[in-house]
Amino acid sequence: MPAPASSNPKQWPATAQDAARALHDQLRISERDWHALKAQPQRRAAEQLAAALVLLLDPANPPTAATAGPQRQQATALVEHALGWLKGELRDPGCPSHGH
Repeated sequence: MPAPASSNPKQWPATAQDAARALHDQLRISERDWHALKAQPQRRAAEQLAAALVLLLDPANPPTAATAGPQRQQATALVEHALGWLKGELRDPGCPSHGH
C-alpha cells in the first residue's frame, strides 16, 4: 500500500490530532459517569493516555522538537499518571462533594 501523499516525517499527519481528540472525547469520563466508572482503573488510564496523545500531536509540538517543551512535559505527566492507575498505585479519592 503506498504512503499517503501528505506524509512528511517532520510534521504530524494532518488528521492525527483530530483523530486523537475524537478518541479522547470517546474515552473522557464525565463527572456524571465518574461514580459508575471509578472502579475501572483501565478506563481512567485510557483517558489519561488519550489526553497525552492529544498534547503530543499538537502541530505546535512537531515530532522533530529536540527539547521537551511544556506540552511534552504535560504529556509525560499524564502517561505517568496513567501508569499509576494501571499498576494499581492510584485509586478513586472519593467525591469531595459527598464527603467520602
